[in-house]
Order: sequence, then structure tokens, then C-alpha cells
Amino acid sequence: MTAPALAPALCLLNPHAANGRCAALAEPLRAALSQVPLVLPDNVAAARQRLLALPEGSRVLVAGGDGTVHQLLPALVERRLQLALLPSGTGNDLARALGLARLSWREALAHARGAPASPMDLGELTTPGAAPRLFMSSLTAGFDAAIALRAHAAPKWLRGQPRYLWATLVEIGRLRVQRLRVEADGALLHDGPLLFASSLNTPTYGSGMPAAPGARVDDGELQLLLAGAFGRLGALAMMPLLLTGLHLRHPKVALSGFRALHLGSAQPIPLAVDGEPLPSAADVTVRLRPAVLQVVRLPS
Repeated sequence: MTAPALAPALCLLNPHAANGRCAALAEPLRAALSQVPLVLPDNVAAARQRLLALPEGSRVLVAGGDGTVHQLLPALVERRLQLALLPSGTGNDLARALGLARLSWREALAHARGAPASPMDLGELTTPGAAPRLFMSSLTAGFDAAIALRAHAAPKWLRGQPRYLWATLVEIGRLRVQRLRVEADGALLHDGPLLFASSLNTPTYGSGMPAAPGARVDDGELQLLLAGAFGRLGALAMMPLLLTGLHLRHPKVALSGFRALHLGSAQPIPLAVDGEPLPSAADVTVRLRPAVLQVVRLPS
């Protein structure tokens, strides 16, 4: 069910997004917003507090990327806020899924002021000893999570997909294949070596790689992408396929929908949510949180 267009209650700009380049938007955005307050929070806690203080159901403009939205998810869901994204991050996979990636921030702002909001599914990750963690784009487990961690250490002049390609080439030299037990919706899907087992809510991850081309953020399921026991040369050869969406033709790659997932391993596996690295874990549970976030999007 769509929600009516609301006047934005505030605009939250992450000055650290896109390696600090987002901060340059502050003054032109302030001028374009007119009566809408512009907030540049000092940290994640301050940003969440501003959102939690808003009336339930308010519309919030967010200038940033996937990492920015990821950090705000708990507050957005708790207050049932409408998210209107002004894409200005590095990865922007959520913006792609919402049809906003090709818009300038001015075009996205104009759209956000008049468009209705519609429901979006989220994923929720649980590991032993940690609080549940929401994600809106991807949970990566294994090799692609190691890539996300490496991408955070990439040279600052590398942006977008080149950043992830650099990280991939570095991690291929340290490639590790781990034995994973994978259960989805109560059925055993795999018990053996895997390169990675990742959950996607958006069609792309890693700054535009079309890993799950048919995924939708409102279809009532997440997508599980499994990649088998590739060696270094095989993983390297897989990259052009993944970049072009042809990886699903490979016999060692499988994609399927699910609502509840469990990953088990004898050794902790690397994890990342929405491109943000997390502590490794050997026991991972993922479940769908259907229609818990209202988002402004372009019609598909």
C-alpha cells in the first residue's frame, strides 16, 4: 500500500559519505531546501537521535549512500519514517534498486517532494552474542564479505566499482574456500565447500554488480547467491561474468529465493552488511522483514 506524499520534516546529510565528497552538497542543498532543516550529524548516534525525535510517519530526506542508510535503518523502522534518498554515496546499490541512481540530487529532491512512498522489505541478520542487524541491500558471507572489508582500505581516489575491483584482485591472492552448511526455509541446500553464500534484497551489490538481476525490494523474499569451490583462477574468471550478470550460467553458481536462512561453519566466516564489515561468525541466521520500511522510488 502506498503512502501519500508528505512535506519533508528534515534533510539529513552525511558529510562523510563518498569519502567526504558529500559534504560539498551542504550549502547548495541548504539553499534548495528552503524551509526544510538541514542536519549534518557528528556521528551515527546523533543522526539516529534526530530521527527518533520526529513524529511517527514523517518523511526524511537522506543525502548519502548505502552505508548512510544502513546506519539509520533502526531509527527509520522504529519511527515508521518515510525514506526519500538523495543518492550521493560510493556504492548506491539501494539508489539503483529504487530507480534513483541516475538522478542528480536536485532531480531526486524534486521527486521526493511530490511522490508517494511504498513499502520495502528488509533483511535481518542474527549472530551469537550480537543484537539483530537490519540490512536493506545485502548480507555477504565469505569471499565477497572479505572484499567489502578490503574495499574499506582502498585508496581514497578509487570510487564506485573500481574500488571493489581493486579489493577483489587483492583478495583473490588470499583466497579461502570454507565448508558451509546452508539451510533455507527449513530445507538443506548445501553442505560442503563454498566461496560465498550471500543474501541480496537488491538486484546489485558491490557498487552495481548485477548479482541477483531479478531481485526486488518489495517481492516478499530475499535472494540467496551461492558460489561453489572456485580456485584463484576460477574466481578471477568469474569476475567478468558477475559484472555482466552472466554468472548464473555457471554450474557452480546458484540463486534462489528464501524467507529464512541459516549458515553454519566450523570456522568463523567473514561477514558484511550493505558493504559494512562485521565481526566474523560461525553461526548466521537471516530472516526477511517484509514491508517494514516506506521508501520513495521511481516507478519501474
